[in-house]
Amino acid sequence: MGYDVIGDVHGQDEKLVALLRELGYRIKDGAYRHPEGRTALFLGDLIDRGPGQVACVDIVRRMIDAGSARSVMGNHELNAIAYATPCEDGYLRPHNQKNEAQHIEFLRQVGWESPLHRDLVSWFKTLPPCLDLADLRVCHAWWNEDYVGQIAARSNPDGSLQDSFLLESLRNGSDAYRIMEGVTKGMELELPCGASFADHAGVVRKEVRVRWWDAEASTYRKAAVVPEAHREGIPDIPLPDEVSLGIESGVPTFLGHYWLTGTPGIQNRQTAVLDYSAAKDGPLVAYRWDGESELHDNGFVAVGGR
Repeated sequence: MGYDVIGDVHGQDEKLVALLRELGYRIKDGAYRHPEGRTALFLGDLIDRGPGQVACVDIVRRMIDAGSARSVMGNHELNAIAYATPCEDGYLRPHNQKNEAQHIEFLRQVGWESPLHRDLVSWFKTLPPCLDLADLRVCHAWWNEDYVGQIAARSNPDGSLQDSFLLESLRNGSDAYRIMEGVTKGMELELPCGASFADHAGVVRKEVRVRWWDAEASTYRKAAVVPEAHREGIPDIPLPDEVSLGIESGVPTFLGHYWLTGTPGIQNRQTAVLDYSAAKDGPLVAYRWDGESELHDNGFVAVGGR
């Protein structure tokens, strides 16, 4: 079976429709389907930022119901669940200025606590955090074998999280929180020497996401996933001895999340990141996988963007 793995959509419905059509999908019986029976695999982050968030979710949801797509949960779906889940002192994701700014466009389009809002949040809960399809695997940010195993042990037969584990994962400080933060937001390290940088949203960070798939990234500067303009500001000193980077499974692994720029290409023969900043002015990117054990740059398809 062929799979078309699609990166972070972030409410860009026009780019999504254009990419699906470029990949050969056409609407039949109310859902996009491929005439050759290919399946689209979405890497999460369907929402936030873009102008057509309801439309994007509707497209993906119809495809899943039709059997022509599957999707994992991204950190933005997980955040949306936490933002809407009450707790003793408010909500599990605090309604502070930073969190509201990130989520405000979604709330504007669906309406806070509207029937549509409640329906979409309930649907987000059905998305599995990762998919192991034997010959390939997908998750939003970090395929950590230990985390994936613990998630599998606390999942329903359809891959969705058991309610108790999902609720625990929304409580900062719990083991479940650490696991889901890792799988949906990536491996992060605290920067040494008081260093910091501003991310793509302008938020000052003292922790940095790292290229966990890159066995040759031996220093903070080499390992950091940051805009190139900020790389020189990352200390060029060795990573701690206990930090081990690289993939050993030999199974092609697809990720989103990392806001790359430039010409789409593989990270190594086993890893491809498909987020090329479609949320802003970058293209929406897919990889057409046809069973190969080693990935290659010719597998990428991109539409939209500058």
